[in-house]
Amino acid sequence: MGRTLPSITQEFLNEEASFARFRRALRRSDQIALDDLFALARQHLAATAYASHALPFETLLLCMLLEEHKEVMKLRQYVEVSRDGKGQ
Repeated sequence: MGRTLPSITQEFLNEEASFARFRRALRRSDQIALDDLFALARQHLAATAYASHALPFETLLLCMLLEEHKEVMKLRQYVEVSRDGKGQ
């Protein structure tokens, strides 16, 4: 019989747990930021299951980057709308 692979959710939890000591060494404000990044990545676990060609940590980072980029795009749009509203 073949070997059973852990689910992407289990891999995610393992990766998150492997950073526990790193997290504890951070300042409190950085701990909160790191927790937010992991929470953002957790939102994409279903899609991550389709990236089986990549390492679990790579997909975790990509999910974090995706969410951060969405925030940048939202802020850019806000700046553009604000600029247009001032008649510039």
